[in-house]
Amino acid sequence: MKAKRIASVDVLRGFTIAAMILVNTPGTWSHIYAPLEHAAWHGYTPTDLVFPFFLFIVGISIHFAYKNKAKNSQTYRKIAIRSLKIIGLGLFLGWFLPYMPFFKSFSELRFPGVLQRIGVVFFIAAVLNLNFNWKGLLSIGIAILIGYWLWMGFIPLNDEMPTFDRAPNNWANYLDLKIFGTHTWQEDYDPEGFLSTFPAIVTSIIGILIGKVLSEYKKNKLGVLSAIGVGMLVLGYIWNIWFPINKALWSSSFVLVTAGWGTLILSIVHYIMDERQIKFGAIFKYVGSNAIVIYFMSSFISKTFGMIQVNETESIHSWLYHTFYTSIISTDKLASMCYALSVVAFYMLLGYILYKRNIFIKV
Repeated sequence: MKAKRIASVDVLRGFTIAAMILVNTPGTWSHIYAPLEHAAWHGYTPTDLVFPFFLFIVGISIHFAYKNKAKNSQTYRKIAIRSLKIIGLGLFLGWFLPYMPFFKSFSELRFPGVLQRIGVVFFIAAVLNLNFNWKGLLSIGIAILIGYWLWMGFIPLNDEMPTFDRAPNNWANYLDLKIFGTHTWQEDYDPEGFLSTFPAIVTSIIGILIGKVLSEYKKNKLGVLSAIGVGMLVLGYIWNIWFPINKALWSSSFVLVTAGWGTLILSIVHYIMDERQIKFGAIFKYVGSNAIVIYFMSSFISKTFGMIQVNETESIHSWLYHTFYTSIISTDKLASMCYALSVVAFYMLLGYILYKRNIFIKV
């Protein structure tokens, strides 16, 4: 028998994809409302919650997709193939040029990236889910978060104590430069780098554990989820004293705070949609049904529009923005946000069309 889908998870997945598109496609990066910007370094904004929310939902989805799967070579092969497809899409997105010679030189290719991190985290979290019960997963998650903190904060680097500053005495940045060389987002660091991927795996492990609560607890799910969410928030803010909340480093405190918010929001949506059976937010479910494909398309088209020139001074993106937004809306930040909202609306419509036509592109 096919398991009943949990509407709140589907809606939250789609909402997260819509939020990712919103914050990634402003009319101009020069004029953005503060909540739609990333924190400069330590701390977080609503925008900094979006990516960890997605990895959190990846973990929940892993639980439901693999809880009854046999632990055999076929299952592992499917996990590996899906992971490689997602990583491949990320590398292609970074390498592709919308004009001759159609690809950057290899020296310019960025190895890490959002899709690459999703692929790696999915693979490791899915394999762990197949091989460990909830106690084992919890132990692994705790060990990674504490180990990451100890490594980042207490192991000497270049004969000095490391710092949590951006560079140069920062283990995450240091290893990225050693491993990836110039193949990073910026010269001194990459927000989806090697070492910070380990605590990102814990974000999905927490999602797996929350998925177990959703599927196995029959009574007072709202209370249990709320208690877990508040507990993680409290622990995260306490840990922030010694290991600052930081998305670029994906600090241990960042993992707990973002997973705490994710659990609390999920608990509210779950209560409304699954417990009370109040239907809302169906459009987000449509987007979430083709989540990776829609995110990839939005990034691909946004990059293409930003690189193809329509005249000597404007790309497709800037021409659209100036022709249909700044010429009508006098407030720069509002015009920039309206452009982003229009892009989101387009992909939500696309998600609706794909869903209604039963087109589900699995990656």
